[in-house]
Amino acid sequence: MGIQKMYLTLGIQKIRKNKTISTMKQIILFGIFLFLCLNISAQSFDKIWETEKVFKTPESVYFNADRDQIYVSNINGKPTDKDNNGFISLLKKDGSITTLKWISGMNAPKGMAVVDSLLYVTDIDRFHIINIDKAKIIKTVNVDNAVFLNDMAADKAGNIFISDMGKDHILKYEDQNVEVWLEGELIIRPNGLAFFKNHLLVGTKDNLLRVDTEEKNIKVLVEETGPIDGLIPLGGNKFVVSDWSGRIMLISSLEKIVLGNTTEQEIQAADLGYVPDEKLVLIPTFFNNRIVARKLP
Repeated sequence: MGIQKMYLTLGIQKIRKNKTISTMKQIILFGIFLFLCLNISAQSFDKIWETEKVFKTPESVYFNADRDQIYVSNINGKPTDKDNNGFISLLKKDGSITTLKWISGMNAPKGMAVVDSLLYVTDIDRFHIINIDKAKIIKTVNVDNAVFLNDMAADKAGNIFISDMGKDHILKYEDQNVEVWLEGELIIRPNGLAFFKNHLLVGTKDNLLRVDTEEKNIKVLVEETGPIDGLIPLGGNKFVVSDWSGRIMLISSLEKIVLGNTTEQEIQAADLGYVPDEKLVLIPTFFNNRIVARKLP
Protein backbone atom coordinates (compact mmCIF):
# COMPACT_ATOMS: atom_id res chain seq x y z
CA MET A 1 0.00 0.00 0.00
CA GLY A 2 1.34 3.46 -0.93
CA ILE A 3 1.72 5.99 1.87
CA GLN A 4 -1.04 8.26 0.51
CA LYS A 5 -3.41 5.28 0.26
CA MET A 6 -2.64 4.27 3.84
CA TYR A 7 -3.40 7.75 5.22
CA LEU A 8 -6.60 7.97 3.20
CA THR A 9 -7.84 4.61 4.53
CA LEU A 10 -7.07 5.52 8.14
CA GLY A 11 -8.79 8.87 7.74
CA ILE A 12 -11.97 7.38 6.33
CA GLN A 13 -12.10 4.80 9.11
CA LYS A 14 -11.70 7.48 11.76
CA ILE A 15 -14.49 9.61 10.32
CA ARG A 16 -16.86 6.66 10.01
CA LYS A 17 -16.30 5.58 13.62
CA ASN A 18 -17.29 9.00 14.96
CA LYS A 19 -21.10 8.84 14.87
CA THR A 20 -21.53 12.37 16.31
CA ILE A 21 -20.13 14.11 13.26
CA SER A 22 -22.77 15.46 10.88
CA THR A 23 -22.87 14.44 7.23
CA MET A 24 -21.63 17.88 6.12
CA LYS A 25 -18.75 17.79 8.57
CA GLN A 26 -17.87 14.30 7.39
CA ILE A 27 -17.68 15.59 3.80
CA ILE A 28 -15.48 18.51 4.88
CA LEU A 29 -13.18 16.27 6.92
CA PHE A 30 -12.95 13.79 4.06
CA GLY A 31 -11.93 16.62 1.77
CA ILE A 32 -9.20 17.68 4.21
CA PHE A 33 -7.88 14.13 4.47
CA LEU A 34 -7.87 13.82 0.69
CA PHE A 35 -5.96 17.11 0.33
CA LEU A 36 -3.38 15.97 2.89
CA CYS A 37 -2.97 12.64 1.13
CA LEU A 38 -2.38 14.28 -2.21
CA ASN A 39 0.20 16.58 -0.62
CA ILE A 40 1.96 13.62 0.99
CA SER A 41 2.09 11.91 -2.39
CA ALA A 42 3.42 15.00 -4.14
CA GLN A 43 6.09 15.61 -1.51
CA SER A 44 7.23 12.02 -1.07
CA PHE A 45 10.19 12.30 -3.45
CA ASP A 46 11.56 15.70 -2.52
CA LYS A 47 14.64 17.16 -4.16
CA ILE A 48 17.39 17.62 -1.56
CA TRP A 49 20.14 18.96 -3.80
CA GLU A 50 21.16 19.22 -7.41
CA THR A 51 24.36 20.16 -9.18
CA GLU A 52 24.93 22.70 -11.90
CA LYS A 53 24.86 21.48 -15.50
CA VAL A 54 28.58 20.81 -15.54
CA PHE A 55 28.72 17.10 -16.32
CA LYS A 56 29.09 15.63 -19.81
CA THR A 57 26.39 13.05 -20.48
CA PRO A 58 26.45 11.50 -16.98
CA GLU A 59 25.31 7.88 -17.20
CA SER A 60 25.89 6.33 -13.80
CA VAL A 61 26.27 7.40 -10.16
CA TYR A 62 27.91 5.30 -7.44
CA PHE A 63 28.04 6.15 -3.73
CA ASN A 64 31.00 4.67 -1.86
CA ALA A 65 29.79 4.49 1.74
CA ASP A 66 33.22 3.56 3.11
CA ARG A 67 34.70 6.83 1.85
CA ASP A 68 31.61 9.08 1.67
CA GLN A 69 32.42 9.67 -1.98
CA ILE A 70 30.23 9.83 -5.06
CA TYR A 71 31.54 8.77 -8.47
CA VAL A 72 29.89 9.87 -11.72
CA SER A 73 30.67 8.32 -15.10
CA ASN A 74 30.59 10.84 -17.95
CA ILE A 75 30.18 9.49 -21.49
CA ASN A 76 30.95 12.94 -22.94
CA GLY A 77 29.72 12.02 -26.42
CA LYS A 78 27.78 9.10 -27.87
CA PRO A 79 27.44 5.88 -25.82
CA THR A 80 29.19 3.77 -28.47
CA ASP A 81 31.85 6.20 -29.72
CA LYS A 82 35.48 5.30 -29.02
CA ASP A 83 36.60 8.92 -28.77
CA ASN A 84 38.69 8.91 -25.56
CA ASN A 85 36.48 11.70 -24.19
CA GLY A 86 34.97 9.86 -21.22
CA PHE A 87 35.86 10.53 -17.59
CA ILE A 88 34.86 9.95 -13.97
CA SER A 89 33.91 12.79 -11.62
CA LEU A 90 34.47 12.80 -7.87
CA LEU A 91 31.86 14.39 -5.57
CA LYS A 92 31.32 14.75 -1.87
CA LYS A 93 28.28 13.28 -0.15
CA ASP A 94 26.48 16.64 -0.22
CA GLY A 95 26.80 16.89 -4.00
CA SER A 96 29.65 19.37 -4.10
CA ILE A 97 32.20 18.56 -6.77
CA THR A 98 35.70 17.65 -5.61
CA THR A 99 37.17 17.05 -9.06
CA LEU A 100 35.13 17.19 -12.25
CA LYS A 101 37.63 15.24 -14.36
CA TRP A 102 39.01 12.97 -11.68
CA ILE A 103 39.87 10.01 -13.94
CA SER A 104 40.22 10.45 -17.72
CA GLY A 105 41.35 8.24 -20.61
CA MET A 106 38.08 6.42 -21.32
CA ASN A 107 35.69 6.24 -24.24
CA ALA A 108 32.14 6.00 -22.91
CA PRO A 109 32.18 4.91 -19.23
CA LYS A 110 28.91 3.66 -17.75
CA GLY A 111 28.20 1.28 -14.85
CA MET A 112 30.48 1.05 -11.82
CA ALA A 113 31.28 -1.22 -8.89
CA VAL A 114 33.69 -0.97 -5.95
CA VAL A 115 35.74 -3.69 -4.28
CA ASP A 116 37.92 -2.44 -1.42
CA SER A 117 40.14 0.31 -2.88
CA LEU A 118 39.34 -0.51 -6.51
CA LEU A 119 36.72 1.11 -8.71
CA TYR A 120 35.55 -0.85 -11.77
CA VAL A 121 33.82 0.86 -14.69
CA THR A 122 32.49 -0.46 -18.02
CA ASP A 123 33.56 1.14 -21.28
CA ILE A 124 31.73 -0.22 -24.39
CA ASP A 125 33.73 -3.43 -25.00
CA ARG A 126 36.16 -3.26 -22.11
CA PHE A 127 36.29 -2.23 -18.46
CA HIS A 128 38.79 -0.34 -16.36
CA ILE A 129 40.12 -0.97 -12.86
CA ILE A 130 40.95 2.20 -10.97
CA ASN A 131 43.00 2.52 -7.81
CA ILE A 132 40.93 5.00 -5.81
CA ASP A 133 43.81 6.04 -3.52
CA LYS A 134 46.08 6.78 -6.47
CA ALA A 135 43.28 8.15 -8.69
CA LYS A 136 44.70 6.14 -11.54
CA ILE A 137 43.64 3.44 -14.01
CA ILE A 138 45.82 0.46 -13.15
CA LYS A 139 44.37 -2.04 -15.60
CA THR A 140 42.09 -2.20 -18.64
CA VAL A 141 40.44 -5.50 -19.53
CA ASN A 142 39.28 -5.99 -23.11
CA VAL A 143 36.23 -8.27 -23.43
CA ASP A 144 36.17 -10.44 -26.55
CA ASN A 145 33.00 -10.08 -28.67
CA ALA A 146 31.47 -7.54 -26.28
CA VAL A 147 28.98 -5.15 -27.86
CA PHE A 148 27.51 -2.83 -25.20
CA LEU A 149 28.80 -3.41 -21.68
CA ASN A 150 26.58 -1.49 -19.31
CA ASP A 151 26.15 -2.04 -15.59
CA MET A 152 28.28 -3.80 -12.96
CA ALA A 153 27.80 -5.40 -9.55
CA ALA A 154 30.28 -7.01 -7.16
CA ASP A 155 29.58 -9.97 -4.88
CA LYS A 156 31.04 -10.43 -1.40
CA ALA A 157 34.00 -12.37 -2.77
CA GLY A 158 34.95 -9.50 -5.07
CA ASN A 159 33.78 -11.10 -8.31
CA ILE A 160 32.40 -8.64 -10.85
CA PHE A 161 29.23 -9.26 -12.86
CA ILE A 162 28.66 -7.23 -16.03
CA SER A 163 25.60 -6.82 -18.25
CA ASP A 164 26.04 -6.75 -22.03
CA MET A 165 22.87 -5.31 -23.53
CA GLY A 166 24.05 -5.97 -27.05
CA LYS A 167 24.67 -9.69 -26.48
CA ASP A 168 21.79 -10.47 -24.08
CA HIS A 169 24.00 -12.05 -21.45
CA ILE A 170 25.75 -11.50 -18.13
CA LEU A 171 29.52 -11.77 -17.85
CA LYS A 172 31.60 -12.63 -14.80
CA TYR A 173 35.11 -11.42 -14.00
CA GLU A 174 36.80 -13.83 -11.62
CA ASP A 175 40.49 -14.57 -11.03
CA GLN A 176 41.40 -12.12 -13.80
CA ASN A 177 39.31 -14.01 -16.36
CA VAL A 178 36.11 -12.91 -18.11
CA GLU A 179 33.52 -15.44 -19.20
CA VAL A 180 29.88 -15.53 -20.25
CA TRP A 181 28.13 -16.43 -17.02
CA LEU A 182 24.41 -16.34 -17.81
CA GLU A 183 22.14 -16.16 -20.81
CA GLY A 184 18.68 -17.44 -21.71
CA GLU A 185 15.21 -16.47 -22.87
CA LEU A 186 14.59 -14.22 -19.85
CA ILE A 187 17.87 -12.31 -20.25
CA ILE A 188 16.57 -9.74 -22.73
CA ARG A 189 18.47 -6.43 -22.97
CA PRO A 190 19.96 -6.80 -19.48
CA ASN A 191 20.96 -3.51 -17.95
CA GLY A 192 20.76 -2.66 -14.24
CA LEU A 193 22.52 -5.03 -11.82
CA ALA A 194 22.64 -5.19 -8.03
CA PHE A 195 23.30 -7.72 -5.29
CA PHE A 196 20.85 -8.44 -2.48
CA LYS A 197 21.09 -11.34 -0.01
CA ASN A 198 23.56 -13.27 -2.13
CA HIS A 199 21.34 -13.06 -5.18
CA LEU A 200 22.10 -11.12 -8.33
CA LEU A 201 19.25 -8.83 -9.37
CA VAL A 202 18.98 -8.16 -13.10
CA GLY A 203 16.86 -5.46 -14.70
CA THR A 204 15.87 -6.40 -18.24
CA LYS A 205 13.68 -5.01 -21.01
CA ASP A 206 10.47 -6.08 -19.26
CA ASN A 207 11.13 -7.63 -15.85
CA LEU A 208 13.14 -7.60 -12.66
CA LEU A 209 14.90 -10.94 -12.19
CA ARG A 210 16.59 -12.64 -9.24
CA VAL A 211 19.41 -15.07 -9.97
CA ASP A 212 20.83 -17.66 -7.59
CA THR A 213 24.57 -17.29 -8.19
CA GLU A 214 25.30 -20.90 -7.23
CA GLU A 215 22.66 -22.74 -9.25
CA LYS A 216 21.97 -19.92 -11.73
CA ASN A 217 18.24 -20.39 -11.19
CA ILE A 218 16.26 -17.40 -12.46
CA LYS A 219 13.09 -16.10 -10.83
CA VAL A 220 10.94 -13.23 -12.09
CA LEU A 221 10.48 -10.94 -9.08
CA VAL A 222 8.43 -8.19 -10.74
CA GLU A 223 6.80 -8.46 -14.15
CA GLU A 224 6.10 -5.76 -16.71
CA THR A 225 8.38 -3.15 -15.20
CA GLY A 226 9.43 -1.64 -18.49
CA PRO A 227 13.17 -1.38 -19.24
CA ILE A 228 15.22 -1.11 -16.04
CA ASP A 229 18.32 1.07 -16.02
CA GLY A 230 18.95 2.11 -12.42
CA LEU A 231 18.28 -0.54 -9.77
CA ILE A 232 18.33 -0.07 -5.98
CA PRO A 233 17.31 -2.88 -3.57
CA LEU A 234 15.74 -1.44 -0.41
CA GLY A 235 15.03 -4.65 1.49
CA GLY A 236 11.65 -6.21 2.17
CA ASN A 237 11.39 -7.13 -1.53
CA LYS A 238 11.09 -3.47 -2.48
CA PHE A 239 13.19 -1.82 -5.16
CA VAL A 240 13.68 1.57 -6.76
CA VAL A 241 14.15 1.45 -10.54
CA SER A 242 14.55 3.96 -13.35
CA ASP A 243 13.84 3.54 -17.05
CA TRP A 244 16.30 6.11 -18.49
CA SER A 245 13.58 8.16 -20.18
CA GLY A 246 12.81 9.81 -16.85
CA ARG A 247 10.45 7.59 -14.84
CA ILE A 248 11.50 6.41 -11.36
CA MET A 249 9.37 3.82 -9.57
CA LEU A 250 9.15 2.07 -6.22
CA ILE A 251 8.25 -1.51 -7.10
CA SER A 252 7.54 -4.86 -5.47
CA SER A 253 5.65 -7.98 -6.46
CA LEU A 254 2.48 -6.27 -5.17
CA GLU A 255 2.66 -2.72 -6.49
CA LYS A 256 4.37 -0.17 -8.70
CA ILE A 257 4.40 3.42 -7.45
CA VAL A 258 5.69 6.19 -9.70
CA LEU A 259 7.87 8.42 -7.52
CA GLY A 260 8.75 10.85 -10.29
CA ASN A 261 8.57 11.17 -14.05
CA THR A 262 10.41 13.80 -16.09
CA THR A 263 9.91 12.10 -19.45
CA GLU A 264 7.80 14.93 -20.85
CA GLN A 265 10.49 17.42 -19.84
CA GLU A 266 13.04 15.22 -21.68
CA ILE A 267 15.10 14.88 -18.50
CA GLN A 268 16.45 11.35 -18.23
CA ALA A 269 17.01 9.12 -15.20
CA ALA A 270 19.88 6.78 -16.00
CA ASP A 271 21.82 4.46 -13.67
CA LEU A 272 20.89 5.46 -10.12
CA GLY A 273 23.09 5.76 -7.06
CA TYR A 274 21.89 5.52 -3.46
CA VAL A 275 22.90 6.94 -0.07
CA PRO A 276 21.16 4.52 2.33
CA ASP A 277 21.60 6.35 5.65
CA GLU A 278 19.87 9.41 4.18
CA LYS A 279 17.56 7.51 1.80
CA LEU A 280 18.82 9.63 -1.10
CA VAL A 281 18.38 8.48 -4.68
CA LEU A 282 21.11 9.97 -6.89
CA ILE A 283 19.89 10.57 -10.43
CA PRO A 284 22.16 11.18 -13.44
CA THR A 285 20.10 13.20 -15.90
CA PHE A 286 22.16 12.22 -18.97
CA PHE A 287 21.58 14.91 -21.64
CA ASN A 288 20.52 17.37 -18.90
CA ASN A 289 24.07 17.11 -17.45
CA ARG A 290 23.17 17.30 -13.75
CA ILE A 291 23.06 15.00 -10.75
CA VAL A 292 19.88 15.31 -8.67
CA ALA A 293 19.42 13.88 -5.18
CA ARG A 294 15.85 13.05 -4.10
CA LYS A 295 14.72 11.60 -0.77
CA LEU A 296 12.59 8.50 -0.53
CA PRO A 297 9.48 8.70 1.69
